Amino acid sequence: MDDARVAAVQFESVPGDKRANLEKIRRFVEAAAQRGVQMAVFPECCITGYWFLRKLSRQELDGLAEPVFSGPSSLALADLAGRHGMTIGAGLVEAGEDGRFYNTYVVAMPDGRMCRHRKLQTFENEHVASGSEFTVFDTPHGFRAGVLICYDVNVIENVRITALLGAEVLLAPHQTGGCRTHNPHLMGAIDRQVWENRATDPEAIRREILGDKGRGWLMRWLPSRAHDNGLFLIFANGIGVDDDEIRTGNSMILDPYGRILSETQRPADDMVVAELCGALLPQSTGRMWIQARRPELYGLLTVRTGLERDTRALKFEE
Repeated sequence: MDDARVAAVQFESVPGDKRANLEKIRRFVEAAAQRGVQMAVFPECCITGYWFLRKLSRQELDGLAEPVFSGPSSLALADLAGRHGMTIGAGLVEAGEDGRFYNTYVVAMPDGRMCRHRKLQTFENEHVASGSEFTVFDTPHGFRAGVLICYDVNVIENVRITALLGAEVLLAPHQTGGCRTHNPHLMGAIDRQVWENRATDPEAIRREILGDKGRGWLMRWLPSRAHDNGLFLIFANGIGVDDDEIRTGNSMILDPYGRILSETQRPADDMVVAELCGALLPQSTGRMWIQARRPELYGLLTVRTGLERDTRALKFEE
């Protein structure tokens, strides 16, 4: 793997306003280009907005969704990628060729190529389908990248398969933190007034962002995905108001030992940049453990146990 300079961006999306959200992406890409960034990773569904999607009818989704590759948002990303010599990833609702809607992440590369990842573990809306393919691709920057969207990263098999397919860098766009839940040990909602008062009472929002509703929760599992699979991981999250929840940001870039190279703790739109040193990969713990695998023992991983359930049903019971 060649060394690379990458960025993770967090911002507060405007629900349903693709023009405004693409304008934010444009400004961040221009700032990233000034810093020599080769790949910029933006959050899940940041072009369309995210959590309000659960309230939309099929007809309303049809008005918001667009084709990938040929649609206006994909073309806007492709134009930015070509103009700035940068690979750019951002999320939206896709109107698929098969008549279905998908929570999709589009990656535009400066050599004109584009790829997409359809979220494997979709739950946001009953009319949005889950994808069925892993996404790993060669970049023009001398490394192989994979994409997993939010809940995809929670399921450890997804990350391992992405690594086995040759990914060296994992793009991990999210909309998480501050999630409402019935489980007292899992995140929890943040009071809207704490967010609105962030300028006058910065310590209150800082406690929430860094505590168990935000960074504290991420640190229980996110570094292990990088460490255990020998991957660099670019975590780009939403921040701020997301319908009736407050996203916690904490966007960060991790090395294949699960160490944080760069992160933001700001309650605001922000970007972090880091250098990925390819020489770290070959001897990383996760890479060594992958070589120690005994696949003949793992048949149970492909056998249904009867415990499997739909991601949407699980998420809304959480």
